Amino acid sequence: MRFPFYIARRIIRNETRSFSRLIIVIARIAIALSLAVMIVASSMVNGFRDTISSKIYGFWGHINISKESLRSSFDDLPIPYDTAFMEWAAQQDAIETVQVYARKAGIIKKGGSMEGVILKGVDDHFYWDGFRQYIIAGDTLSYNSDSGEDMLLSRSVAERMQLQVGDSALLHFIDNGSQGNFRQRYKRFRVAGIYNTGLEEFDKLFALVDIRQIRDLNNWNGNEVGGYEVFLKDPSDMQAVADEVQFQTNPFWNVQTVYQLIPGIFDWLNLQKINERIILILMLVVAVINMITSLLILILERTRMIGSLKAMGATNGNIRWIFLFKSAHIIIWGLVLGNLLGLGICYLQQTFGIIRLPEASYYVTVAPVAIRYGEILLLNAGTLVVSLAFLVIPSVLVARIDPVKALRFN
Repeated sequence: MRFPFYIARRIIRNETRSFSRLIIVIARIAIALSLAVMIVASSMVNGFRDTISSKIYGFWGHINISKESLRSSFDDLPIPYDTAFMEWAAQQDAIETVQVYARKAGIIKKGGSMEGVILKGVDDHFYWDGFRQYIIAGDTLSYNSDSGEDMLLSRSVAERMQLQVGDSALLHFIDNGSQGNFRQRYKRFRVAGIYNTGLEEFDKLFALVDIRQIRDLNNWNGNEVGGYEVFLKDPSDMQAVADEVQFQTNPFWNVQTVYQLIPGIFDWLNLQKINERIILILMLVVAVINMITSLLILILERTRMIGSLKAMGATNGNIRWIFLFKSAHIIIWGLVLGNLLGLGICYLQQTFGIIRLPEASYYVTVAPVAIRYGEILLLNAGTLVVSLAFLVIPSVLVARIDPVKALRFN
């Protein structure tokens, strides 16, 4: 192996032919661009998945517990506050926190404008650490007063209803009467804050209030809730923890992961992962085809050298390794340049947010980037290994070169 490596190193150091230099430069640029595109695509898809998933987890938790029901309604059925379950959850390493909630549908009315909303009642143990980042005006709910009439409204609803922090809003509710008739109820809330998660499907529907207000509107006692939201330290443990939670809770309660609760967005995120794989495969194909073409040209250009080496006793295997070493040198240089270019673009996007997106369509205003160096290392190794594996095929051309004819080749 020393002989092929020695010859390949001499060729690399003494490459003076202008055409060979041009081919090598083009090959390096092609490898660099292919890897850079793969790095940027992978980092952006990871950024989308992490950012949007984080928003959903902050709003819904990772696991949802509610009462089994055949009806389709945003008004929750009451379940008791389970102290034993809360104590069990507090002892689990995988669980970060558990919070209770209760929901009730209503209509905001101001002047001649009306807007349907779903009030989500939360208590003072609500996971504000995950939600506070989305509050763009005002503050979180206040639980100090007995009435707790604060409301956290989304920006989209606040703009449509022309409401600002400190304004009051009258909400209308419809309840089932004791004899099957419907009755209307009213409740006035004060806008304590305005939030925007960028998830328009949720923002246009939900407003946060004190859970005591939902209990009062539903005539529940102070020990009843609409459900539980379980937050995990590691989302990858979601299904396993959900199975444990199902075992620990009432068998008539419905335990769902957030993937089961709102599958549409996660299906869209998984589709982005498929798109990423397609891009990676296409870029790898481009890199391989480029290197095969470059290697064929380099072999043809070095026909006389191949003939001389064969005449001096070099085997086809030795000569094949010479060109594989040279190709590896080209690929490695291309990978170095590709890493610099790809990571540079990612850092620029992280720092300056150059690529901006319509929030209504992509749930974010700036294309997020999540650089995972383990994946980048795999991309580098995969590109190198796959390229060299395919280069074995054109290197077989060396065996078909006759030394006598090669020495006459001009």
